[in-house]
Amino acid sequence: MLKVNNVEAVYSKIILALKGTTLQVPTGDIVALLGSNGAGKSTTLKAISGLLYAEDGQLTDGTIEFEGRLLKGLTPDVIVRHGIFLCMEGRRVFKDLTVEENLMAGAFTRKDRSNIKKDIEKIYGYFPKLQPLSSRKAGFLSGGEQQMLAIGRGIMAKPKLLLLDEPSLGIAPLLVKEIFQNIKQINKEEGTSILVVEQNANVALSIADYGYIMENGRVVLQGDAPSLLSNTEVKEHYLGIGKDGERNYRDNKEVRRKQRMVW
Repeated sequence: MLKVNNVEAVYSKIILALKGTTLQVPTGDIVALLGSNGAGKSTTLKAISGLLYAEDGQLTDGTIEFEGRLLKGLTPDVIVRHGIFLCMEGRRVFKDLTVEENLMAGAFTRKDRSNIKKDIEKIYGYFPKLQPLSSRKAGFLSGGEQQMLAIGRGIMAKPKLLLLDEPSLGIAPLLVKEIFQNIKQINKEEGTSILVVEQNANVALSIADYGYIMENGRVVLQGDAPSLLSNTEVKEHYLGIGKDGERNYRDNKEVRRKQRMVW
């Protein structure tokens, strides 16, 4: 469905953020894009969704294809109409609108207006916590509730591909587990392909079919989710689990520092 081919991206004509990034998202799959802060994960999503130019960024090499169509030069609203929706990092809900108004805003580009109410009820089925809050302004929701609302608003656009940027960021661990279970359910029941960017490798790979790991603007490791979860390097560098099975964050941090120097 999605092919990112050897993409390079630059901010302010100086900062090289992506250095030949290549990845794919097959139809109907969940793909996890993992890595530390500054690895280029969010920039990859912005390049796909057309939002890179809003931050003084541009693609300088490579191509991005969605269902065989080149996306370069298309504006974000056109890309949404083609079937790609980005849920940005930081739960960008409309804080002065109610929960239900936020969900209706997600359906702005749809032509099947008669189905919107039914689909809102479906979102409440995926995220039951939102239904009793339907008339509350989004700014008064908890972080976890806002994240559920942001994902629900994305689903209201009926995307073929949903891009999720750090859905676990700032969320209580119990809610993180619930949200990722919801993501898996949406993928299964709606058939929506999902590309999820995460620092929490364990939770992302637990629902993903395939994963990519980025460092300094490059994909440095890839594979199916079970093989990445069992990979010694992934365990040590991203899950904090040493060779003896014990967690050792201090040593792993030192290993990552040395790796960055090598890159």
